[in-house]
Amino acid sequence: MELNMSADEVLGQIVQLHNTGESLAKKNVKKLHPDLMKNALYYYPSWEHALQKTGVNNNNVH
Repeated sequence: MELNMSADEVLGQIVQLHNTGESLAKKNVKKLHPDLMKNALYYYPSWEHALQKTGVNNNNVH
């Protein structure tokens, strides 16, 4: 698997999407940002774990 982001870059991109109001729902990110999802799942056991690492409020995931 070819990775193009570090773990910190993954978290930074998640925060950036959150700050722009984009949905962080797994289905949405997988469809619109497949590289982000692929890299997140390499570094973290699940998408939810990656979200928790950012401190993003999971209630805002829609």
